[in-house]
Amino acid sequence: MGRVSTTPNTSTAQAAADLGPTGRPRTTFPVPPKLSSHGPARIISLCNQKGGVGKTTTSINLGASLAEYGRRVLAVDFDPQGALSAGLGARTHDVPTIYDLLIGEVKDPRQAIQSTRVEGLDVIPANIDLSAAEVHLVNEVAREQILARVLRKVSADYDVILIDCQPSLGILTVNALTAAHGVLIPLECEFFALRGVALLVETIDKVRDRLNEDIELDGILATMYDSRTLHSREVLERVVDAFGDSVLETVISRTVKFPDASVAASPINQFAPTHPAAEAYRQLARELISRGAAA
Repeated sequence: MGRVSTTPNTSTAQAAADLGPTGRPRTTFPVPPKLSSHGPARIISLCNQKGGVGKTTTSINLGASLAEYGRRVLAVDFDPQGALSAGLGARTHDVPTIYDLLIGEVKDPRQAIQSTRVEGLDVIPANIDLSAAEVHLVNEVAREQILARVLRKVSADYDVILIDCQPSLGILTVNALTAAHGVLIPLECEFFALRGVALLVETIDKVRDRLNEDIELDGILATMYDSRTLHSREVLERVVDAFGDSVLETVISRTVKFPDASVAASPINQFAPTHPAAEAYRQLARELISRGAAA
């Protein structure tokens, strides 16, 4: 009986190496050309009713990466916890915030916009006052469209507006979906995070039917991926099976550099510009631009 060769087939090994974490062939997304003019903005809501899946981390680092490619970006903190504001070093007290704009206390959004240490990236901050907005908006006429009216006033000044949503499907999130052209769903590669995606997609469909017929699903972004664990790989495989091409090729791996950058109030591409995590968010920016989901 002849010996069975244990040497891996070279072509098979090469084919496996050419596949990304999502199981699809790796794509090289080109560096986008500089823009000759700016605006009107494409508004993207970063949504997931589960907390801790990377919405704020993605809002900060996607915004900084788009700015690095010459886009003018406005990040809107739409979470009462104010993590986006803190992560970009924005002031949140004794200054106009998104809450003041929602309730009409401040009429001009430009009064609430703060520049950040990233050239081309601005922010509208939030603080705990925003938690009272849902109660305040209950009796407002067309309450689901208030954020859209606010952002319409500054849309011409930016190429992309990113809305960092709170982890819920309440009136604030519905406002963000009504204002948006597209939705980006960060999804932690963990089983319990997977369970809520279908409910979120159903909510997006309802908003499309009733409030915003133009809204699109820009993509599902796998975050906190750990290629060393079978669990991460299985969850990502199930997401791709369920949502197909809606799953972005870019995958954000778990790393301690993200919390370190947050403590420094700095995006990863400034805190650790050569780290693979910084390149992952640059790739995400290029992928969204290639898909037409960003300017």
